[in-house]
Amino acid sequence: MTKENKMGTMPINKLLITMSVPIMISMLIQALYNVVDSIFVSRLSEDALTAVSLAFPAQNIMVAVAVGAGVGVNALLSRSLGEKDPEKASKTATNGIFLAFIHYLLFLILGIFLARPFFNLQTESTVIAELGYDYLIICMAYSFGIFGQIMFERLLQATGKTIYTMVTHGVGAIINIILDPILIFGLWGAPKMGIKGAAVATVVGQIAAMILAVVINLTKNKEITINFKGFRPSWRIIKPIYGIGIPSIVMASIGSVTTFSLNRILMVFSSTAVAVLGVYFKVQSFAFMPVFGLNNGMVPIIGYNYGARNRKRIEKTVLYSIFYAIGIMLIVLTAIQIFPEEIFMCFNASEEMLKIGVPALRTITISWLAAGFCIVGCSVFQAVGRGFLATTVSLIRQLIILLPVAYLLSLTGNVNMVWWAFPVAEIGSLVVTAISMVYLYKKLIKNL
Repeated sequence: MTKENKMGTMPINKLLITMSVPIMISMLIQALYNVVDSIFVSRLSEDALTAVSLAFPAQNIMVAVAVGAGVGVNALLSRSLGEKDPEKASKTATNGIFLAFIHYLLFLILGIFLARPFFNLQTESTVIAELGYDYLIICMAYSFGIFGQIMFERLLQATGKTIYTMVTHGVGAIINIILDPILIFGLWGAPKMGIKGAAVATVVGQIAAMILAVVINLTKNKEITINFKGFRPSWRIIKPIYGIGIPSIVMASIGSVTTFSLNRILMVFSSTAVAVLGVYFKVQSFAFMPVFGLNNGMVPIIGYNYGARNRKRIEKTVLYSIFYAIGIMLIVLTAIQIFPEEIFMCFNASEEMLKIGVPALRTITISWLAAGFCIVGCSVFQAVGRGFLATTVSLIRQLIILLPVAYLLSLTGNVNMVWWAFPVAEIGSLVVTAISMVYLYKKLIKNL
C-alpha cells in the first residue's frame, strides 16, 4: 500500500510551517552571502565593486531562468503526485533536469560571445570592463552548478522535503563565504586571484550545493525516480513547465527594467538619490525573503491538493499564507518605520543620504502590507497553472503604474514625491490580484 504524502494529510498550519521555515532560512543565508560577497570585493577597489555590480543583471537573468524552470517543475510534479501519478512525476523530474542542462549550454554560449560586449555597453572604463569580464565569464562558464542546484532543490521542495534544501543552500553559501577571502586575497598559501577569486568561490559553492542536492535526491527522494536510460524529451511535459515557469522569468526581467528606469528618473535629482534606491532594494531583499520562502513552501502544497481535488486544504493553505505574509511584513515595516536612520548608517550614509533616504524608506514601506498579499496571490496563480496572471499583475504594477507615476511625480521637482509611486503601484496591484483570485476561485477551486 502506497504511503500517503504528507501534503495530503498533515494539518495545514503545521505543514506550511514545516515546508516554509527551512526555505526561509536558506534564502536568508543566501541574502547574507550576497552582502558579505560585496564587502570582500569592495576591499579590492571601488572599480572591482562596480564591476561586480554591473555583472549582476546577467547573473540575475541566469537565476531567473533557473528558478522559473524550477517553479514549473515544482508545480507540475507536486500536482502529479496529488493525482497519484508517480510515473508522470518522475518524467517531470527527468525532463526538468534535461532543461537545466540545456539552459546551462545556452548561457555558456552567451558568456563566450557576449560577456565582453555586455560590459563595454555599460562603461567606458577599460579597467572596470576587464574586471567585470574576468568575473562574469567564470560565473557563466561554470553555471551548470547554479542550474543544477536550483533544479534538484526544487525536486526536493515538490515532494515536501524542504529541510534538505536548507542544508544544500546553506552548505553552498557557507563554502562561498569561506572561500571568498582565501581566494580573493591569497590567504594560507592560496593564489591571490582578486576578482577572479570571488567568481571561483561563487561557482565552487554552487557546484558543491548541486552535488549534495543530487545525492540527497537519489538517496532520500523516494517519490520520484530519476532515470535517463532511453530518455527522450517530452513536449507534453516541457510545455506546461514553461507555461508555468516563463512568467517567473519575465517577472524577474521586468524587475531589472524597472530598476534601470527608476535609476534614470532619480539621477535627475542626484546620484545620492540613486544610492538611496540601491539601499532600499538591499533592505527589501532581506524583508521579502521570508515571504518568498513562505511561497516556495506553499506552492507544492497547493499544487498537490489541486491535483488531489481537495478544496478545503487549498483554501486553508491560501488563508494561512496570506495571514503569515502580512504578519511578516507588518513586523518588518514597523521596525523600519522606527529605525530608518540606523538602517542607513549600516551603509555608512552621508547627511545627504539620510535626508533623502529616511523619508524614502518610511514612504515606500507603507505599501508592504499590500505587497505581502500580492506576493502570495501571484504564487497561487502559478501553483494552479495560471502563471500568465502573475505576469499580468507584475506588468501592471511595475510598467503600467510604478514607472509612469514615478516619472510624473518627478516633474514636481521634489524627490520625496517620487517615493509615493511605490504605494500607488501596490494599491493597483492589490486590486488586480484580489479580483484575479476571486475569479480563479470561482472557476477552478470552488467546485473541487
